[in-house]
Amino acid sequence: MSAATKTACDPVVPVDDGGGVGLGKRPENVGQRVIKFLWTGIWLVYLSAPVVDLLDGGHSTGARILGWAGLLVFVAWYLLLVFRTGREDHHGPVLGSLAALAVLSSALALSLGREWLVLFVYVAIASGAALPMRSAVRTIPAASALMAALAFVVPDGREFVGALLVPALLGAFAMTGVRELVRTTIALREARATVALLAADEERLRLARDLHDLLGHSLSLITLKSELAGRMLPDHPDRAARQVADIEQVSRQAMSDVREAVTGYRRPRLNAEIAGARVALAAAGIHAELPAGPPVDRDLAEVTEEHESALAWTLREAVTNVVRHSGARRCTVELLHRRSPDGPVLELSVEDNGGRVLDSDSDSGGVGHGNGLNGLTERLRQVGGTLEAGRTRHGFRLVARVPAEAPAEAPADATAGSPAGTQGAPAGASADREPSA
Repeated sequence: MSAATKTACDPVVPVDDGGGVGLGKRPENVGQRVIKFLWTGIWLVYLSAPVVDLLDGGHSTGARILGWAGLLVFVAWYLLLVFRTGREDHHGPVLGSLAALAVLSSALALSLGREWLVLFVYVAIASGAALPMRSAVRTIPAASALMAALAFVVPDGREFVGALLVPALLGAFAMTGVRELVRTTIALREARATVALLAADEERLRLARDLHDLLGHSLSLITLKSELAGRMLPDHPDRAARQVADIEQVSRQAMSDVREAVTGYRRPRLNAEIAGARVALAAAGIHAELPAGPPVDRDLAEVTEEHESALAWTLREAVTNVVRHSGARRCTVELLHRRSPDGPVLELSVEDNGGRVLDSDSDSGGVGHGNGLNGLTERLRQVGGTLEAGRTRHGFRLVARVPAEAPAEAPADATAGSPAGTQGAPAGASADREPSA
């Protein structure tokens, strides 16, 4: 009877998702249920001892009928318990079912003989499969103890104690490990599904931020140049034609930027955004003070591409707000190094002398922040940066800061492109002024 250890049946087929039923995954069709049943039921072959006893044990017809009926009820009940492995249902009905199986096994062993003591191995294993560890550590020894006690009552049962007690304990506690493995696998499947949903949500947010910043700037510039072309057309058709050509260039660049944003390769560079800012501010008739040349390159050499990209997006949104909503006649962009309690930072500030709040989603000129500034705050937070925005004595100022330590090694992301169209988002300049309160 030592072979009874193999009754520790796995509740599901441990194959990959391309085959039968994956570990911790419930059957989804008839074929998978059949596979799971076969995998679970194959270990019932070790009930051959009671079957042989019914066939050749010399029992009366009535005893055989009751024996077969009791064996069928026991097997059906056992399979129902094992099939529920890993579920988080209430355990009261399970304890009641195990008690009923123990009573049935005791009655069959006492009435039909020692061969029926093997049923207690299945009772112990069902305890390990259907109950959590804290409950199984009590029910498994209890079932084993009851089997040992009956072995001293049933004729010649003592000879079976050693052959059944060890398999019952080892097999049952092995099933507790299988049960925990199934529960862990279920939790991992659920966690993987949750991660996939979160990744999809994050990608949607990224795309929404990119499209907002890209199209807000490009459409504002197209609007400004269209107005200029309309005013120039009667008296200066040649200059109007140049504006129309610029509009075409801006629209083509916008389409390219949108395609890159959709595919995830959009990573604006600050020099390109400074060039775009200069074009946008000039088209709006705003005097611009922007940084350029080697000082900008030197400052950017000490930050990662992710930090530079965050500053570039910030400049694009800030200048778009200046052009669309501020009513300003002057805009100053500064890029400079600062010392903070957390270490060196690279600071980008955009200041104008207008009287309206700079937020491309606040057309009414209210004081609240719209999607533009909220999106910038989120971008900077993701790279460890901060954003400050508020009124000054003569207008409005936006300040973005990112860590300014050089990366330890080259970024692994080699796919991040940096299209350098002159219509890119505006960026900042360097100066030595602290942010206004």
